[in-house]
Amino acid sequence: MSLTDTNCKASKPKDKPYKLSDGNGMYLLVQPNGSRYWRMKYRIAGKEKLLALGIYPETTLAIARNKCLEARKLLTQDKDPSQAKKDTKRLNRIKSANNFEAVAREWHSKQSKIWVPRHADYVIRRLEIDIFPAVGHRSISEIDPPELLEVLRKIEVRGAHEIAHRVMQSCGQVFRYAIASGIARHNPASELKGALVPVKHSHYAAMDAKDLPGFLKKLASNEARLFPQTQIAVELLLLTFVRTSELILAKWSEFDLENALWIIPAERMKMRRDHIVPLSTQVVDLLYKLKAINGDKEYILTGWANNNKPMSNGAILMAIRRMGYKEKTTGHGFRALAMTVIKENLGYPHEIVDRQLTHAPKSKNDAAYDRAKFLGQRAKMMQDWGHYLERHAKH
Repeated sequence: MSLTDTNCKASKPKDKPYKLSDGNGMYLLVQPNGSRYWRMKYRIAGKEKLLALGIYPETTLAIARNKCLEARKLLTQDKDPSQAKKDTKRLNRIKSANNFEAVAREWHSKQSKIWVPRHADYVIRRLEIDIFPAVGHRSISEIDPPELLEVLRKIEVRGAHEIAHRVMQSCGQVFRYAIASGIARHNPASELKGALVPVKHSHYAAMDAKDLPGFLKKLASNEARLFPQTQIAVELLLLTFVRTSELILAKWSEFDLENALWIIPAERMKMRRDHIVPLSTQVVDLLYKLKAINGDKEYILTGWANNNKPMSNGAILMAIRRMGYKEKTTGHGFRALAMTVIKENLGYPHEIVDRQLTHAPKSKNDAAYDRAKFLGQRAKMMQDWGHYLERHAKH
């Protein structure tokens, strides 16, 4: 006689375990401690075996019967239900280990060894914010183009079109890594070409040489009421024309003030090699001022909220905006300004300025400018640039 929900609910524990049969080998096992388990007895290859179907009442009578039915279907195909259950669990474990987030973090850990730390942090942060919450739990082999596109379009809705493209590029690299590792067969990101809003890339805003005296006067008078450290940061960026990230992550250990040299280590450089920045007397003076402010800290420019961390990347850009130059320049624009003025007004050849900007040599002849004697020319150029800015700040 088949069981009913009433029979199951009414089952009470006894001194010894007992069974309530439902037919087709399925029964409810009632234990002395009150626990109740669904079991199915079956035979395969001449052996009697037992299959666990769940715990009552979490697994209802109807659910247990469905599981029993599926198991009996497997038996008709000469398949062992217990082994099939183990295989399913194993595949689920594999899928869980190969979810998008797990694979992406594995890919990132390998790539970050050759990336500049700032770039590595940016990539994983964007994935953590925009991708992992949506598809991080999904098996990487099951994510298809429409699913990935839906996530990327949520980034576009914020107006962050360039970020959407960058995130899609990172996802594409993760999928390629998964394919090479044998845990995925297709790259849905590669099929989304043209699906996102196009991004028009433009050069960084850079002021003209004629705007420089006015900018320098505003900076010196501090009409924008910048913090002393922020004011110095803008001056240093202008005087050294390094990349903003190279300046704000600078540590005191990188500077030799006696010999007026700043050696930026390879791991912080875009070209992945040490970069020497000869320091003008103007820069050295500014660094001694910073010593009085942050000399006991690791970074020469410290964060506002936490002075054990570096200054925010947006601090210099915000300072430029407060000075009224939002549309005219960026911190990166100082590099283009220096290139133009040093070539046209100070008479230095393109190749010398180009090396100080750490652009990649375009030929063997260009690479010759990296020899030791060129360091002296660069040092003279940086001092001439310091004097030029000092003169124009007074005009």
